[in-house]
Amino acid sequence: MMKIFKTIWAMVLVAISLQITAAQNPPIQQEAEHYGDIDVSRPDIQVPRSVKPLFDTWLRDTYATLGPDGYYYLTGTYKMPDRPTAFDDSPGIPLWRSTDLKEWEYRGLVLDLYTTDFWQKDHYFDQKRKKKVDLNGNPVKQKRRTAWAPEIHYLKSQKNYFVVACTPENPNGRGTYILRSTSGKPEGPYENIEANKEGPMFNNIDGSLFEDEDGTVYFVGHNHYIAKMKPDMSGLAEKLKRIEQSKYKAEPYIEGAFMLKAFGKYHLIQAIWSLKLPDGSFMYRNKHKAESFKDGKKQRVKQYSYDLVIATSDSPYGPFGRRYTSAIGAGHNNLFKDKEGRWWATMFGNPKGTLDRPFIARPAIIPMRVVESKFYPDHEYKLK
Repeated sequence: MMKIFKTIWAMVLVAISLQITAAQNPPIQQEAEHYGDIDVSRPDIQVPRSVKPLFDTWLRDTYATLGPDGYYYLTGTYKMPDRPTAFDDSPGIPLWRSTDLKEWEYRGLVLDLYTTDFWQKDHYFDQKRKKKVDLNGNPVKQKRRTAWAPEIHYLKSQKNYFVVACTPENPNGRGTYILRSTSGKPEGPYENIEANKEGPMFNNIDGSLFEDEDGTVYFVGHNHYIAKMKPDMSGLAEKLKRIEQSKYKAEPYIEGAFMLKAFGKYHLIQAIWSLKLPDGSFMYRNKHKAESFKDGKKQRVKQYSYDLVIATSDSPYGPFGRRYTSAIGAGHNNLFKDKEGRWWATMFGNPKGTLDRPFIARPAIIPMRVVESKFYPDHEYKLK
């Protein structure tokens, strides 16, 4: 009898455990009735508490991917050891690799701004001292050179690695450039593709690459533009076209473009700031148009969270449907599959905004679940 009782009790404990585990994933809530409003307290779109930095290195705009050699590769915006940010100075474009997403090995700089002969080495000099501090209030130098938001892509159609990055200020122009590995290895060495031999190929930041299932490669420019690349990846094969999107009433500033195809749809991943309005509500909206007046005084809005926002379409050119919030505070990132086919989203923790963040400017990955072909944080799963 005692043995039967123990067996039944063990089964009860297992059932309770399974219920607790299942309860860890909150049900997906509907988007706000008014397009652009956002409930930032929704449990289903919070970054799980189990998410921790992969390693203790200052990094923004974390990007990760699985290579054909079985290694995961990771890069991001990197700063000099003696500088508070990478706004005005950077050693270049770093690269790490891992076999299990837990232990990461630093592989060096795939573009060293201090040793390269490429135009990216040139400094921009702010002679009139137009900028004295960065967006977070950190002092910046007059002489500036940096690399922002790098991504590393293995293109199956090319059987080679490519790096996309950008420079906010350079005497050869502001914008995005693409590098091609001359060895076929992720570590390089790399060269500028023909379209950006002398300067950026696209005159804005946050460029990306997307390879479709048929091997066609697209350049995605700063959330709003797209164009096919030439078969040899030397440059654009067509004029940039504006991506057709479902805009908010007062379209805010959007950055961090990334595109993927899954479940028969194209997914446009974007980074958008949520704003806290004077009445305590939150929304995605142009900051200046969101400000109002009360008793003759301007009611200012505050940036709250840098969010991962996604829209889907049947075509990479659009039209893309209404955007949905995938994860609060996880903006400017990418999504990738691991060796078992599980989806992950990268993040870094933006230092701006009033959102309470567990870490700032550190590389991390969020386990994702798919609900009705949409991506949301998975609160039940964590790195084993």
